[in-house]
Amino acid sequence: MARINLLPWREELRKQKQQEFGIIAISSVVIAGLIVLLAHLHVDGLINDQNQRNAYLESEISILNKRIGRIRELEAMKDNLLARMNVIQELQGSRPESVHLMDELVRTLPEGVHLNTFQQKNRALTMTGIAESNARVSDYMRQIDTSEWFTGPRLDVIKTSEANRRRIANFTLRGSQKTQQPAEDTAKATP
Repeated sequence: MARINLLPWREELRKQKQQEFGIIAISSVVIAGLIVLLAHLHVDGLINDQNQRNAYLESEISILNKRIGRIRELEAMKDNLLARMNVIQELQGSRPESVHLMDELVRTLPEGVHLNTFQQKNRALTMTGIAESNARVSDYMRQIDTSEWFTGPRLDVIKTSEANRRRIANFTLRGSQKTQQPAEDTAKATP
C-alpha cells in the first residue's frame, strides 16, 4: 500500500523559511546597527583627533604671534637705534664743517663789511650786517660765490642810511653751504 503523507508539509516549510528569514533579517539589522555604530565611533574619533590638532595649532599660532609681536618690537627698536646712529654719524661728520664754515666766513668777509648776525638752518645760511657801501656788499657776494664752502649768494635787503655823518648799507644775504665730499672720495676722484 502506498503511503500518503497527510501532514501539511508545505506550511511547515513556509514556517521554517519565515523563521530563517526573520533570523536573517534580525541579524542583518543587528549587523547594520553595529556597522553604523562603528562608523559613528570612527568618525567621532576622527573629529576629536582633528579638534585636538586644531587646538594644538591654535596654541602654537598664539605663541608664534607673541614671538612675531616681540620681533616687530625689536625691529622698531633697531630702526630707531639705526636712525639715532645715522644722526650721530651725520653730526660727527659735520663737526669739522662748522669749523671750516666759520673760518671761511672770516676769509670771505671783505674790509668795510661787518656781520651782525649769522644763522644756519641745515644748509641754508642767513647773514645780516652793515657795509661801508653797496660795492662792498657786491664784493662780499663775489667772494661768497668763489668760496669752497659757500654757494648761491642772494641779496634779500639792502638799505642805505646815515650814521655819524657816514653812509652805511644795512644788508641781508642768503646763501647755502656747499656739500663737501669726504677726503676718500676726493682722493679717488683725482688721478
